[in-house]
Amino acid sequence: MNKTFKRSLFWCFAISVLLAAIVGIVALRSLTSSPFDINETAYIYVRPGDSEESILQQLRETAHASNLTGWFLARRIMDYKPRSGRYSIEPGDGLLTVLRRLRNGQQTPVRLTIPSVRTLDRLAGVLSRKLMMDSVEVEWNFADSSFAARYGYNTATLPALFIPDTYEFYWDTTLDAFMKRMQKENTRFWQHGDREAQASALGMTHEEVITLASIVDEETANNAEKPRVAGLYLNRLRQDIPLQADPTVKFATGNPTLRRILHAHLQTDSPYNTYLHTGLPPGPIRIPSVAGIDAVLRHENHNYLYMCAKEDFSGTHNFAATYAEHQANARRYQRALNQRGIR
Repeated sequence: MNKTFKRSLFWCFAISVLLAAIVGIVALRSLTSSPFDINETAYIYVRPGDSEESILQQLRETAHASNLTGWFLARRIMDYKPRSGRYSIEPGDGLLTVLRRLRNGQQTPVRLTIPSVRTLDRLAGVLSRKLMMDSVEVEWNFADSSFAARYGYNTATLPALFIPDTYEFYWDTTLDAFMKRMQKENTRFWQHGDREAQASALGMTHEEVITLASIVDEETANNAEKPRVAGLYLNRLRQDIPLQADPTVKFATGNPTLRRILHAHLQTDSPYNTYLHTGLPPGPIRIPSVAGIDAVLRHENHNYLYMCAKEDFSGTHNFAATYAEHQANARRYQRALNQRGIR
């Protein structure tokens, strides 16, 4: 083998090694450098059965990925099967980091706020916007007696399960897992402080406390006034006087926006109409606030039996111990309604 041939062979080998090194460096850079043009955290959502292309499309559209060559290289290196969930992409993340996150199911939790809302279909809407749930399916389950019974409630009392607060969930949490978590949070809520003892002192179940709290919340948005309103309704319950709570009439009619309760509304045939039925309605008329619940447990002790919205439309009330006082308060309010043309 002559020297010229040996020299050529050496250079061919050297060039091959150099090219391999360049390819390796380029490949490594494509795996570790960030192709994402973002200045803050972006999120992609993977559903069961999502195609690889749909994931790549999210990377392009949500994280503004400019070059995904490294994705295909990394997929050849590691065993890749993305898991469903919500995944974060941080500024500076490389494709290898993102791919590992998807493969290992390293989700970023969702902060879900359970709101104080009037109906469970609204809660279903919140769940569908924040978690991998279908609002129609959730709403259907909430209205199903066997579903409610699975968690210790019926369809009327089910709103009492949900304690308004902010919780962390994984995006692909199932409805069953969500409900079981709500059971745990409900138990934790009642075991906190002296709530359990306060409910026992009232001789009321958790569901009854929450039912009354839902009425208190509908009566006033003024947290400072809620313990007084709660005390009034407790006085009525103890004396077996109908609650005559206008919010229950609105609930019975299916129209929570009523500004003026007329005689015809008071005749609505419903177990929720507390003008026709004594005691508490079958269940909460909304998911009450924590302030509303605590207002019942820590109610104000007084002798008031009547309340009427103030004529200044401040959202607060005039309270009375006698019916004569109440009639005077009611007349002032009725005049204010008439002056404003509210029917």
